[in-house]
Amino acid sequence: MKKKMRTLLVWILVSLILQFGGYSLLNKQMERVLGNSGTDSQPPITTELQATISGSGLSNIQVSYSKDYAAYMDNNVLKVFNLKKGKVVFEKKPPSANDQTLGVLDYQWLPDRNILLYFYARKNPNAVTTVKVYPAKSEVSTPSISFNSEDPKQDKTVIKTSPQPKLEKRYGNPQLTELYSLELPNSDEDAVPDDRLNPFESGSKEFPAGGKIEKFVVSPVTNLMYLTVKTGSEQQLMKIDVMKKVSVLSESQEEIDNMAASDQYGILYIDSKLGALQQITAIQYNTASQKNKRYIITKNTSDRILGVKKGKIYIGEVKNNQLVTIKTTNDLPDVKENPSLETEWIGSIPFNSNTRAIIGADGQIIVCDNQKAYIVRDGHLKEVVLQGDENYCSDDGAELIQLRKEGASTLFKLQPLEQ
Repeated sequence: MKKKMRTLLVWILVSLILQFGGYSLLNKQMERVLGNSGTDSQPPITTELQATISGSGLSNIQVSYSKDYAAYMDNNVLKVFNLKKGKVVFEKKPPSANDQTLGVLDYQWLPDRNILLYFYARKNPNAVTTVKVYPAKSEVSTPSISFNSEDPKQDKTVIKTSPQPKLEKRYGNPQLTELYSLELPNSDEDAVPDDRLNPFESGSKEFPAGGKIEKFVVSPVTNLMYLTVKTGSEQQLMKIDVMKKVSVLSESQEEIDNMAASDQYGILYIDSKLGALQQITAIQYNTASQKNKRYIITKNTSDRILGVKKGKIYIGEVKNNQLVTIKTTNDLPDVKENPSLETEWIGSIPFNSNTRAIIGADGQIIVCDNQKAYIVRDGHLKEVVLQGDENYCSDDGAELIQLRKEGASTLFKLQPLEQ
């Protein structure tokens, strides 16, 4: 008996070790994808360079962490351009030239290394499958002549019959949505980028066919991704965790205008609208209940989430398309409802649906439109006039990207936003 108990305990211990080892391996793999390298304390990289890119209709221009690669869309094709060597080093074409809903849906550079995450949609070759369906077994009484009986009509034998299967069709998601991580080498090298598929646990069945990714945020320290997907008039908020499990977080009829993820704890802050009710809400996973719980941060219908950075949540009050107040509260590991908000700045900055707010490495708030960048630092406002035909600010707020069309090409210029 004691020997059997020892054997059982040994097998339980081995099972626990294997499970922990498997989870650790998955976590390390996800850390590699999301780039959890702890470099957030490093100052952002800035540079000055120029490059000419073939094409004049570039869109969704994004510069890498090290400012030496640019990702953009050109005629529904994702391209990555080496700004130092002046050449395209990666292309991802749509699987179909006729269906504009397929191909690259969205992408984003990681904040601390040259890895580009992108979502790619293609038709599901096994959307319709045929399966055999067996009816429930039944016992059927059939007459059988017995040669030992005087009256064969009175003799019956019960015979079990084998039910015949029927073929039925099963319809799955006609679209497969996949997550890739593209790791770029040092821009001085000629190595081929490492393009890796990161399959979802469920095979992406939660992603609706024809869905458009509107917002996409990453929390590298916690290995979490959040995105909003719009299909027709319906919007879904989704979460992807370290196990590549996809879950839907949005409530029925909820509209999400903007969102930001905590860079330390993975908590998601959203501008949530339900009917006439507009508020900023936090969503945090509760380990005890194993459910996502919501917390109200502010019920002021004019408040909008601007971003989260290094322990602070930045909230802007927007009235009549003007940012009039910037407030902050602490980003805590355990969310508190209706926290006190501290006013950091009062003034007026143009702010609409096309305006982008960025929280810089020093806690400065950068509001960019196509012609101006407004920088609020330590309660003071600075304006920077932008000179390009199209102007963008990098995700860390440190670099200015200026585009100027030159015939069938685009002059791409990088320089520090604050000089």
